Amino acid sequence: MLMKMRNISLLALLLIVAVSCGDYNKIVKSTDYEYKFKKGIEYFEKGEFARSGALFHDLLSIYRVSSRADQVYYYYAKSMMGQSDYLMATQYFRSLLREQPMSKFAEESQFMIGYASYLMSPKPLLDQQTTINAIEAFQLYVNLYPFSDRVDEAHRLIDELRDKLVQKSFLNAKLYYDFENFKAAVVALENAVKEYPDSRYREELLYMLLKSRYFLAVNSVEDKKEVRLSNALDEYFAFVDEFPASKHRREANRFYTDISKLMNYSNRDTNSNE
Repeated sequence: MLMKMRNISLLALLLIVAVSCGDYNKIVKSTDYEYKFKKGIEYFEKGEFARSGALFHDLLSIYRVSSRADQVYYYYAKSMMGQSDYLMATQYFRSLLREQPMSKFAEESQFMIGYASYLMSPKPLLDQQTTINAIEAFQLYVNLYPFSDRVDEAHRLIDELRDKLVQKSFLNAKLYYDFENFKAAVVALENAVKEYPDSRYREELLYMLLKSRYFLAVNSVEDKKEVRLSNALDEYFAFVDEFPASKHRREANRFYTDISKLMNYSNRDTNSNE
């Protein structure tokens, strides 16, 4: 009896699905565009984004030069967001702003351009152009709508995205350091410190910069050693002045001792040659 009831329930479900699919196919084939638009919104509001997206896609060319164009762009872009197609969503939010800049959907579209790019933003080790695009879109949103209720959210997301750029900068510099390419590491670490002076990695960056300058100096050819030792010594004083209680202080002091000895030897050799 229970099995029979289950079979009946399954059959009823299949019939409902079949009828639903049949109704949807009729809507897709319909040339009543107002009806198709209305059904597209209904599907969107029910969270059936694949269906709403397909219907609004069909309507894009129909309503492109009409007063309803912004609504079609908007619901199509939002349907793409619902399907996690953030690249397509961004494209049509931009189309809406370009073709209907005074639309009632303009404010949300500008925010969603940033948010879609935020969702596409990759891990810190990868190329961060999408992250930069998201920051720029959110910043434009804040500039255009400074009194919006979403300004605080935009600032929070900008901070999160910028932190990812900081991580990217840190990891790029650290990569040269880890491979003991100290000449390249010095350049990369200096750039990271200059680009993000308030980075949460600042102590670690300055320590790696000191260590890189130290090893670059001690392994230098003689005609470059004196200058590089002097640079390493300057780096030591800058580091301990800013982070006197650093966990790296003991090793930094060892670098200082070695550099001082080597500089004394270098000066002694120079004096003897004179």
